[in-house]
Amino acid sequence: MIILGIAVSVLAVIGIGLLVSRKVDGDSVNFLVAGRSLGLPLVAAGLMGQAVDSNATLGNTDLAGSVGFWAGATLPLGLGLCLLLTGLFFAKPMNRMGLLTLPDFYRIKYGRGVEFTASILMIFSFCILLAGNLVAGGFLFERFLGIPYSAGVVLIVVIVLTYTVTGGMFSDAYTALAQMVITVIGSLALLIWVGSTYGIHIPEGMGPFDLGQLTSSSDGAMVNWATLIALGIGDIVAIDFMQRIFSARSPETARRACFVGAAGTAVVGIPYALVALATTDVVGGDDGPRLLALLDEHAPTGLAILVLSAIVAASCSTANGAILGTASVATRNIAGRTDRTDAAGRDTLLRDVRLTMIPVVAVAIFFAVQVPQTGILLTLAFDLMLAGLIVPFVAAHLTTRVTTAAAVAAMAAGLGVRLVLFVLTPTMYGVPNTVLYIDNSLIGPGFDGWPTFFGLFASLLAFLAALAVHRLRSAGTKPVATTAPQAPLPAPEPVPQHG
Repeated sequence: MIILGIAVSVLAVIGIGLLVSRKVDGDSVNFLVAGRSLGLPLVAAGLMGQAVDSNATLGNTDLAGSVGFWAGATLPLGLGLCLLLTGLFFAKPMNRMGLLTLPDFYRIKYGRGVEFTASILMIFSFCILLAGNLVAGGFLFERFLGIPYSAGVVLIVVIVLTYTVTGGMFSDAYTALAQMVITVIGSLALLIWVGSTYGIHIPEGMGPFDLGQLTSSSDGAMVNWATLIALGIGDIVAIDFMQRIFSARSPETARRACFVGAAGTAVVGIPYALVALATTDVVGGDDGPRLLALLDEHAPTGLAILVLSAIVAASCSTANGAILGTASVATRNIAGRTDRTDAAGRDTLLRDVRLTMIPVVAVAIFFAVQVPQTGILLTLAFDLMLAGLIVPFVAAHLTTRVTTAAAVAAMAAGLGVRLVLFVLTPTMYGVPNTVLYIDNSLIGPGFDGWPTFFGLFASLLAFLAALAVHRLRSAGTKPVATTAPQAPLPAPEPVPQHG
């Protein structure tokens, strides 16, 4: 019965995605950014759909239930903070530029080399993000269908690719609207049921008002702050968020959509953390995601169907955007496909992006099978983005006096410090570092969380130092331009008219 209910919701979402795919009309601008025509509800739903994923639901409940409210809630709250900051400072200027992908910004401000390097990092990070959402599908289908975990991962990929490869951003936007309605209702219904059945009794020291989780290192404060900062700031340079901002019909629509998405992310995410805390004694130390155990063994069938459908919807929505954004960057910014058409006038960029989706999902499947974690994969992905890309991005919005050398220095220093500390720290965000750890006596588990800040500070210091060196050299010679070579800003593509 549960699987039948989930199947109906999944088929409904696929149907919506396929129905609106005709809007693409063979045009890559329609496919990548929905012809820059989306209104507030669709952009807000798309942004919220990218923020509310399996990490903010399953990962949230696992961390909150085992460590405390702030360990789990920092996932959705960090993503909500990112949307808030983006709406305040970046949504309007980024929409106004008329870009197709986020690395286009780095090319315009810093040149082709920085664009290429930034694209590599974005693709790597988003394959990890995509993997985190495939993990949810793998666990869910393993538990409720009885199929192997890896087969469940492949199944969720097939579901998402079915409508993503045909409808692109149009399918993403319309399916996200339906998916987020399901997700909001499911989240609130779950909280109401838990409250009325078990009461919201939170274990001592683990609740939202137990601020030791934010002030005491022994209670995981540094890990919680690292998660919040990695997502709240590092996610600003997320290709899926920015692609939805590019899709908005106006800069003001993009700005308002960020604020709506931020509020919606908090509304959905906080109940999951509270549910995990209130049902700690009910679920106990069950193997696998504790939320799935609660729904499978204790919740009424109707509620289980609703919430599981919401989890699948959230995972599909984020996976959809991650696949589309990553394939777009690989095709346009790695392969250098700045022209959309060939000599015969055919839109070959559309074809190439669709083909590139296949290797993108193959890499994500590999990560999902090798590291079956939810919230940890999300934080790791944007920790790398924070260390390497955020300083050049913010600096280019603050001043035109930026240089390519400064961007390269920031990326090299930030990533270098972050990766070195990663392999030397035995834990990552509170769990054992089983990905890549070099045994040493220099750094212990108590250092966990600090690498996030050291990577960011190293990036900032390197950027400022490179700018200072450039200005000192310029002061000793004749005046020279202080900006990096700027590629001409492409005019926005014409918006096709749809009947």
